[in-house]
Amino acid sequence: MARRVIIMGAAGRDFHNFLVFFKDNEEYQVVAFTATQIPFISDRTFPASLAGKLYPNGIPIRPEEELKRLIESNRASDVYFSYSDVSSQYVMDKAALVQSAGASYHLLGPGDTMIRSKKPVVAVVATRTGAGKSTMSRKVASIIMKEGLKPVVVRHPMPYGDLTVAVERFATHADLDRFHATIEEREEYEGHIDNGLVVYAGVDYRAILERAEREGDVILWDGGNNDFSFYIPDLTVVVTDPLRVGDESGYYPGQTNLRLADVIVINKVNIASKEAVERLASNCRALNPTAVIVKTRSEAVLDRPELVRRKRVLAVEDGPSVTHGGLSIGAGAVAAKSVGATLVDPRSKAVGSIRTAYDRFPKLGKVLPALGYSDAQLKELERSIDRVECDAVVLGTPSDLTKMIRIKRPVARVRFEAAEVGRPALARLISQMLEGRI
Repeated sequence: MARRVIIMGAAGRDFHNFLVFFKDNEEYQVVAFTATQIPFISDRTFPASLAGKLYPNGIPIRPEEELKRLIESNRASDVYFSYSDVSSQYVMDKAALVQSAGASYHLLGPGDTMIRSKKPVVAVVATRTGAGKSTMSRKVASIIMKEGLKPVVVRHPMPYGDLTVAVERFATHADLDRFHATIEEREEYEGHIDNGLVVYAGVDYRAILERAEREGDVILWDGGNNDFSFYIPDLTVVVTDPLRVGDESGYYPGQTNLRLADVIVINKVNIASKEAVERLASNCRALNPTAVIVKTRSEAVLDRPELVRRKRVLAVEDGPSVTHGGLSIGAGAVAAKSVGATLVDPRSKAVGSIRTAYDRFPKLGKVLPALGYSDAQLKELERSIDRVECDAVVLGTPSDLTKMIRIKRPVARVRFEAAEVGRPALARLISQMLEGRI
């Protein structure tokens, strides 16, 4: 008799785990997905067109708040935890909830979920959201291109729209509009597109890999939400954050990434204290003594500093970093302060779901999270920005919000680049890996 399964997710890892482990597997019957972390992704259906022969009606997606009731009403025997960037305590709290409802609790690992590629794979992942993974991913891509090879970026999934679209290809800004990309998606895709790279994402990562392999020489896995790679890497680069020492061992699956790493990047050494950097290095060596440790500066560049210098500014930050990533401020605030600006507190001016974010994520400081997962939420973000009295708006989000909403005040954008400290090692390590595969 098939075991009745619920998959706990956030519209990403959960769908991948289903497709590579549960689809067409008659030993299991998946009765529901649950969804959390991201707004507007529950109360949908995982489509029959992707679910396989065992699910002619698809699979319901329900809010995680209903988990205990779902276990009981569906007589579920097993629950598989399938999302990321949560504390180890949180993971075990969910285990206790599931077990108290009578079900068994599981975590699928790399052996059951990673897919092998015909091409070399470099995976860039992190221990926490907001560590600087996106900046490092762009740097790794530039190193591969300097080797005379074409990287194709495959981004960790963010399928917040039409789930029947198994494969999405982004080569131009028009593609972002064509697929109705959210702010979070644009934050990750725009930088690569601006550098002339193609980005793949979607739902079905086997199909995505087949397309990407036809188009490039090297697969660059651009991780998200500090999840581990969907593909078997030839080289794993893990970005860590000295501003959050301890999180590298206290968050799931960030510690998994750290233990899997070939290269550990300690980022933000120009921002963090020397003591924090050394403490993080010691923690990393204890968990993974064989990885190469590389230190990098995270250098912020304001495109229009004259709009910000010594002015009263509103910092609009990368949404994931300052929500479930746990940062109180982000790139916008740091860059603004560096030129003598004063941050205007937007919290009392935020409206709708933007205002609710401050209640859900109490660590949020005097910044506005760039949340835009629906047209309605984009309008709320626009209204929230408009209500703040300030001289200028600093966009710490990598996405150019001016292409999505109307911002009435002068806008400056922050761009981050990574620069290695000491003798460069990343290029040498990537070159050595490629020599063995190409």
